[in-house]
Amino acid sequence: MSNCIVCNHDEKTPLYRGIDRCLSCGHVAADLSISSEELFKLYQKDYFFGEEYSDYVADKRIAQKNFALRLKTLKQFLRPERHRTLFEIGCAYGFFLEKAQALFEKAQGIDITEDGIRYALNELNLDVVQADFLSHDLGDRTFDVACMWDTIEHLPNPHLYVEKLSRHMEKGSLIAITTGDIDSFNARMRKENWRLIHPPTHIHYFSQKSLAHMLNNYGFDVVYSRHCGFYRSLDNVAYNILVLRWKQPKLYHFLKKLRLTELDFYLNLYDIMYVIARKRY
Repeated sequence: MSNCIVCNHDEKTPLYRGIDRCLSCGHVAADLSISSEELFKLYQKDYFFGEEYSDYVADKRIAQKNFALRLKTLKQFLRPERHRTLFEIGCAYGFFLEKAQALFEKAQGIDITEDGIRYALNELNLDVVQADFLSHDLGDRTFDVACMWDTIEHLPNPHLYVEKLSRHMEKGSLIAITTGDIDSFNARMRKENWRLIHPPTHIHYFSQKSLAHMLNNYGFDVVYSRHCGFYRSLDNVAYNILVLRWKQPKLYHFLKKLRLTELDFYLNLYDIMYVIARKRY
């Protein structure tokens, strides 16, 4: 990476192999360059069915349990007369938008994954578009609430996404983000073995401090910042450990036949942060 996306400082020091820390603000990022074309290839159907998840659509119930938790927190900051439109960057298969649309007059989303957008359009009848947000023409649209759930870590230039959102959001608008916390105890203890360090799909590693700094650069003040837990399916946990990590697909499929992977559980490792910020001008 070149200059720091948070403070624009140009000096960095190696933190782990292929991972650097900014000497000025401490922001952490992978030392790589990735084109839009390469990014597009990363997040096609195989990513959701085999490369990162066992079966993303089969886990819809779990995903929506998590989104219900995010909405419950977000609703504490919503004023119905003020926050009427919602826009989600990285909407994938539309599971969050399906849950959120009842709270807003208009709920829209964007993602680069072709298969996910096709599902959201055809199966869920959602207002979504397949496009690169940075090059997509938003016209004169404005958004009262913008969400990026586990998205900014995947973006080569997340600051440009926040900058563009800021231009289409008025005073009092909200932005809601979940992402890993590189300064959490778990991340510091696990170091380069922290489960969220895996470029090129994860490029940026924020702390609560660096994320607040970046949001502040574009007129947003943090009003909520906490570590949050997730519901997880035993199926996806088993797939990640047995297939992706240990390369034991036969054991994974044996457990599936016994129907031992159909349950889910809630876990908070206090290394994922949920941040809500309000536009100040």
